Amino acid sequence: MEKNQDSFQGVIAIIIASFLWGTTGTVASFSPDINSLAIGAFSMGIGGVLLVITARTKLLIDYKVMLNQPKTLILGAASVAIYPLAFYSSMHLSGVAVGTVISIASAPFFAAIFEHLISKKKISLQWILSFIIGAIGIVMLTIGRDQSSITSYSINQQSLGIVLGGIAGLTYAGYSWAARQFIESGVNSKSSMSGLFGCAAILLLPSLYFTGENLFSSGTNTLVSLYMAIIPMFLGYLLFGFGLNYIDASKATLITLIEPLVATLLAVLIIGERFKFIGWLGIALVSLCLLMQTSKAKPNVK
Repeated sequence: MEKNQDSFQGVIAIIIASFLWGTTGTVASFSPDINSLAIGAFSMGIGGVLLVITARTKLLIDYKVMLNQPKTLILGAASVAIYPLAFYSSMHLSGVAVGTVISIASAPFFAAIFEHLISKKKISLQWILSFIIGAIGIVMLTIGRDQSSITSYSINQQSLGIVLGGIAGLTYAGYSWAARQFIESGVNSKSSMSGLFGCAAILLLPSLYFTGENLFSSGTNTLVSLYMAIIPMFLGYLLFGFGLNYIDASKATLITLIEPLVATLLAVLIIGERFKFIGWLGIALVSLCLLMQTSKAKPNVK
C-alpha cells in the first residue's frame, strides 16, 4: 500500500511539473522578440544554476557517486544541453505544432528503449497501450489546430525540423533515464537533477553572448525570462526529479504528454487559438492516457 501511495505521489509531482512546462509557450508569446534559442539556453541554464544552489548540501554528498558513473553523467548532461537547442530549433523550422508533437510524443518511446536495452526492464502492455493512445491524441490535437495564420514551411525545413524534434525527444529521454539511473544507485533526486543541469549550464549560458541581447530589453521580456527560468525549469524539474524517485523514466516521460494538452488549453483561453472537433477528441485521448498511467498497475520486472 505504501509503495502504491509513493508511486501516486510521484505521478502527481510529474503532472504538476508538466502543467508548469505547458505554460511556456503562452508566456513566451508575450515576448516574440526574444530569440528562441536564447530563451531555451537561459531558462535551462539558470534553472540548472538554481538547482545546484538549492541542492548544494546533498550534491556535495552525492557527487562522488555520480562521478563514478561518468558515462551516465556525460550522457545526461549532454542531453540536457542539447534538448532546448534541438526543441526550439525544431519549432522554428517546422512550426510550433509539428516541433512540439515530434519532440514530446517521441520521448516516451526513446525512454522505454533506454530502459529495455540498457537497464533490461520489460515494457508493460499497459505502457504500450497508453503510449499508443497518447501519441494518437497528440497527433489529433495538432491536426485539429487552426493553422491558417501560421507561415508555411518548405519541405526541407519541415524535414530538418522533424529530425531535430526527434533529437529533442531522444535527449529528453536521455536525461530522464540518466537521472533515474543515479537515483536508483542511491543519489538523492535533487542531487541527480542539479548535477545534470549544472553541468549543462556550463555549456548553455555562454551561448547567450551570441543570442541573448533581448532577454532584458524591456520589463515584459525580463519577467518572461525570469518566469521561464524559475517556474517551469527550476521548480518544474525539482518536481520531475522528485517523481523519478518513485516511477521509471518511461512512465514519467509518458505522463508529460500532458504538457501539450495544457499548452493547448492555455492557447485557447488566453491567446485565442481555435480547434476543430478532432483537436478536442485528441485532448480526450491524452487525458485517457494519463488516467491509464495513474491507475494501479503491476510494477515493472527487471
